[in-house]
Amino acid sequence: MKKILIFGTGGHAKVILDIISNEQKYEIAGFIDNELDEGQEVLNHKVLGADKDLISLIKKNSIFGGVIAVGNNYSREKISQEINNLCEDFNFINCIHSQAQIAMDVSIGAGNVLMAGSVVNTSTSIGNHCIVNTNSSLDHDNSMLDFSSIAPNSATGGNVKIGKLSALGIGSTILPGISVGPNSIIGAGSLVLEDIPSDSIYFGSPAKFIRKNLID
Repeated sequence: MKKILIFGTGGHAKVILDIISNEQKYEIAGFIDNELDEGQEVLNHKVLGADKDLISLIKKNSIFGGVIAVGNNYSREKISQEINNLCEDFNFINCIHSQAQIAMDVSIGAGNVLMAGSVVNTSTSIGNHCIVNTNSSLDHDNSMLDFSSIAPNSATGGNVKIGKLSALGIGSTILPGISVGPNSIIGAGSLVLEDIPSDSIYFGSPAKFIRKNLID
């Protein structure tokens, strides 16, 4: 089996490790983490080094590729940029749980995670480094752009667009035809009845504007 690296060691990384282990498509060489010391173990897999060690680790361990196992959208984007700066042809793999349901005519980019119970319906497109979390669903003709995420038990109607770096909170619902602009956050349990502008935080049922989402 081809060897891969997991970037990150938190709770999200543990879920991804479980998906990869059960899929039995790749061999997990170990973790990359900037905070833990080399040699520390997480679920019986060792930390091999930090981001700066990537090139040497690829050569030493015959690494095929890997996945960024970090739940925060902005952190995931930053890490991907760091990896691409070190190794511009790095292979980002998709991690798709065996209990995820993917319909016909669905396009999925690279570095994505689809967790147990997630549903992706017909003619939906998912960009790169996105998270479709546990028991969440994307209905038909959706578009989920790079580094966006939908949390557990969230759901979208048909023809919904989720902008780059945007996040749908746990249990949120997006009605059909709605667009969520880039860099926006929908709070947990919210019901979205209208388009969401970029750089915004909305919460409630129905969802109301709370404040601008300003990222330093």
